[in-house]
Amino acid sequence: MTIKIYGDPGSGSLRRVTTAAKVMGIEIEHVMVDLFKGESQTAEFKSRLNPHGLTPVLVDGDFVLYEAAAINLYLASKANSPLVGATAEDRFEVLQWMFWSGEQWRVFATALFDERVGKTVMGLPKNEAVIAFAEGKLRAAAKVLDQHLQGRKFIVGETLTLADIDVAGPFSQIDRSRPPLRDFPNLMAWHDNLIQSVPAWAETKRVVDHRIDSFLSSVGVAL
Repeated sequence: MTIKIYGDPGSGSLRRVTTAAKVMGIEIEHVMVDLFKGESQTAEFKSRLNPHGLTPVLVDGDFVLYEAAAINLYLASKANSPLVGATAEDRFEVLQWMFWSGEQWRVFATALFDERVGKTVMGLPKNEAVIAFAEGKLRAAAKVLDQHLQGRKFIVGETLTLADIDVAGPFSQIDRSRPPLRDFPNLMAWHDNLIQSVPAWAETKRVVDHRIDSFLSSVGVAL
């Protein structure tokens, strides 16, 4: 039975899952959930898939799992994939950076997207205090990450892991929500290497860009 992944192709979180699945050679069936039409906010979606009304969601037979990081760990377990790390120590370090990404990183990138993109689409005023707070948190985290990436091509070890995919999430909207990442040269070089060396990451970037830019054009929004 093919694993189903519910989500919107404009989602950076879905991108993390589809990229990981492609790298691991896992066949998945994408089930469209149009976030712009509120399809994740229906009573059926919340009761059956995710009570938070968020995507992506994995369905594998009777098993339902949400949160992209958890989904990727599940897929890696199914495939016995080295994306979880080559050694026991590496595996814990991969988890460290995945947890770090959730606590210190992506939540603030999401806040910037909501303020700069979401509110522009809805015609609502931006909360500049929220923007300043999120940018400050991202700069503080990026400084730590930039130092860690000095002389490295990947976050853990010598090859791609789920840590790279998780931490790269905010780059999906870098030209739209404008997180302050370009001020950190090691961080930018690391992401440039992902685009060049991981074909699935480059491919899913094109998918996200097409989905979001097409939607913005359809509603007459220029950021």
